[in-house]
Amino acid sequence: MTLVSEDTFEAEGLSLGPIESGTSILLTGDDGDALASVFYRLVAPDADGDERAVVLATEESGRTVRRSLDRTKRGSGDRAAVLACTGTGDGGDVRVVDDLGDLTRLGMDLSSMVAEAQGQSARFRTGMLLCSSVCAAAADMRSVYRLLNSTFLPELRRGDGIGVCALDTSADVGTNARSVVAGMNTSFSAHVEVERTGRREATLTVSGLGDDRTTTVSL
Repeated sequence: MTLVSEDTFEAEGLSLGPIESGTSILLTGDDGDALASVFYRLVAPDADGDERAVVLATEESGRTVRRSLDRTKRGSGDRAAVLACTGTGDGGDVRVVDDLGDLTRLGMDLSSMVAEAQGQSARFRTGMLLCSSVCAAAADMRSVYRLLNSTFLPELRRGDGIGVCALDTSADVGTNARSVVAGMNTSFSAHVEVERTGRREATLTVSGLGDDRTTTVSL
């Protein structure tokens, strides 16, 4: 059992140590499967810590996201709400986005789901998988930055939570991926770069979470 203090969050198997409440993590990498594996470990809510999760999923259905959370941490799928761009909603914790390019509506829906999660538990984790899909669908990058800086990130400052935004650097985001990462990095408190180094192994280059370091993890 993972012991969690009232002011920190844990991500099992990533060797990141306690993550302070309010931390926002930009998660980047060019291998989608490795990126997703690390993302779900960061976002899976801890039942022992009475946590909830809210996930914006651009390429997976709500059902798939909840199964992935359950595989990561038993029972965490039942403690998660999903705003998905594919599949069908259930009228409750799984809802479907009508138009990924409508970032105003997307921000309103995401903010509403985070508020509902906080109504059930003070501690929460929010995640966006994948922000690169949002970038590709948006009219311009300014609207993406507006979504992050006016909706996604402020929720962390107002409550007891952490946020993870995953961006696939191999995806076509309509502009240079390196410049997008550099631009987003200024808004996030931490950056974790994921590089697959083996069939079931990846290297994490970590900054903004205590000492900057590189660590090897199993996938």
